Amino acid sequence: MAGSKLVLEGRISIISFISGLGVIIIPLLVKFGAHIDWIFDYLTDVNGKIAIAAYITVINGFLLIIYKGPLYKVAVRACFLGFAFGCGLILSLADTTWTHFGWYMCSLSFFHYSEYLVTAIINPRSLSLDSFLLNHSVEYTVAAVSSWIEFTVEKLLIPEMKQMNWLCLVGLVMVLCGEGLRKAAMLTAGSNFNHIVQNEKSQSHVLVTSGVYALFRHPSYVGWFYWSIGTQIILCNPVCLLGYTIASWRFFRERIEEEEISLIHFFGEDYIEYKKKVFTGLPFISGIRVNS
Repeated sequence: MAGSKLVLEGRISIISFISGLGVIIIPLLVKFGAHIDWIFDYLTDVNGKIAIAAYITVINGFLLIIYKGPLYKVAVRACFLGFAFGCGLILSLADTTWTHFGWYMCSLSFFHYSEYLVTAIINPRSLSLDSFLLNHSVEYTVAAVSSWIEFTVEKLLIPEMKQMNWLCLVGLVMVLCGEGLRKAAMLTAGSNFNHIVQNEKSQSHVLVTSGVYALFRHPSYVGWFYWSIGTQIILCNPVCLLGYTIASWRFFRERIEEEEISLIHFFGEDYIEYKKKVFTGLPFISGIRVNS
């Protein structure tokens, strides 16, 4: 049953993501068809925006016809993330001062889509719409919107502040490394990984101490922590950089303490010994204290 869920919903998400990504066809038509007057005139300025809107409408219509109920909800989310990734690529490759925001769009959309896809691969029993993490929390949404507002306001008032290429590259490296570490942790943990802290130990639940878990006790949180900070360095957002760092640190400190209570309950001395040998990976976070 879980295997069929992986095949069906995973396949739907891939097809839908690629469908949304197809938005990059529009600027390609502009580039390679620029010598054809009607193509160039139609796909630039207002007409280009209309073309994108029409593309979204058509794709959404097809998804609505092909998939019903829960499957449509999966498809439309994956398509939206593919579309956002495609728009990010367009900005990243275009000759524009919004290039770094394009990097950010690609980073954000790929993070959320890959959370769903990797969950479908490693633990299809826990797969749900929440696996996209798009509705993670109100605080998460407010933080994201705040970063967009800060970037836009500062770009309008201090445009040169958003063109610090070397700093944006540092942020991009942090994002790529953080994303890679988190996904490596998910794949290493396999069916033991869950987006929700578990209070009851399942029969298949084992203590994972190999791979990236030999380096950090909580590599998925380490990856997410530095990924989130990296997104704000890409955007050169000083206010949100400080806010993200503090908020993420507090969130993961509380999350790790909550999770380690369950892990000690599940694995007893084995986890306590593992805890003594391997640190959390996050600065100034040691996890739950255990009395000797």
